[in-house]
Amino acid sequence: MKTEQDIFLAYLKSRGLNLTAERSKILQTVFSFHRHFDLDDLYDEIRRHKARVSRATIYRTIPLLMESGLIREVFRCMDRPHYEHIYGHDHHDHMICLGCGKVLEFKDERIEKLQNEVCAEFGFESVEHRLGIRGYCRECREGQVKRRGAAGT
Repeated sequence: MKTEQDIFLAYLKSRGLNLTAERSKILQTVFSFHRHFDLDDLYDEIRRHKARVSRATIYRTIPLLMESGLIREVFRCMDRPHYEHIYGHDHHDHMICLGCGKVLEFKDERIEKLQNEVCAEFGFESVEHRLGIRGYCRECREGQVKRRGAAGT
């Protein structure tokens, strides 16, 4: 199996670009995350390791990582895109809590099957889908109920 660096290097070469030290550090940092991240998270993590990479370089590199198929934007929270690396990972969907910001990942074969049936019905060939359910997690809902109960006493 190819490494993410092999894939990124091949993609960059196909575009006439080089794998610079800065792009390599960004790639390495992205794949060190085992959670969703935004551009500020990425910048902060790179700076934490005393690497010199500008925000501008990060902003220019993220689309290259997306186009190469290594990462994807999974959702927007407070109008900020959040990403995850997808190379070597199975497809999954997300539930996003509007109260605390928690992101729950899930996979349900019934959704995948229904999606395929709908596409077949309309003669549509799917190449990607993203499902993001926004709402409130159990903890936030229980906290709201407790707060309402306390206010009424």
